[in-house]
Amino acid sequence: MLKTGDRAPDFSNPDADMNEVELSQFRGKNLVLYFYVRDDTPGCTTEAIEFSELEKEFAKLQTSVVGVSRDDCIKHGEFRDKHGIGVRLLADKDETTSKAYGVLQDKEVDGVKRRSATRSTFIIDKQGVIRHALYGVSSRGHAAEVLQLVKELK
Repeated sequence: MLKTGDRAPDFSNPDADMNEVELSQFRGKNLVLYFYVRDDTPGCTTEAIEFSELEKEFAKLQTSVVGVSRDDCIKHGEFRDKHGIGVRLLADKDETTSKAYGVLQDKEVDGVKRRSATRSTFIIDKQGVIRHALYGVSSRGHAAEVLQLVKELK
């Protein structure tokens, strides 16, 4: 698991429009990188909508918000368009970024083990250092909590 003070792991993932997005593109501004389980599920939809609704507030604080899941680009595009999601959504089909950020865990459901993402958020500062590593967060109200943490960054 990553912690405050760690250098944020590099990543390179396609977004819903199949444009490659890399950590280095955010140098000089803060980044909220949030991981969620799956597009179009109740909690994940709530979280994405709430981050989108606060996107202008984050922008005033020189902060970009990016969501990551193991869904593909096409599914992200459908999810974005269906719900009016404004934040960028990155596809992590090969789980490289999810593994680097330590958000995957094995869960047992009905006697079957499955690998799943733990809803997690990382606030990365302008120098690429993790200022907050939040694992196992709740979806509802989380975007507002993260906005407050970004406001407190020095």
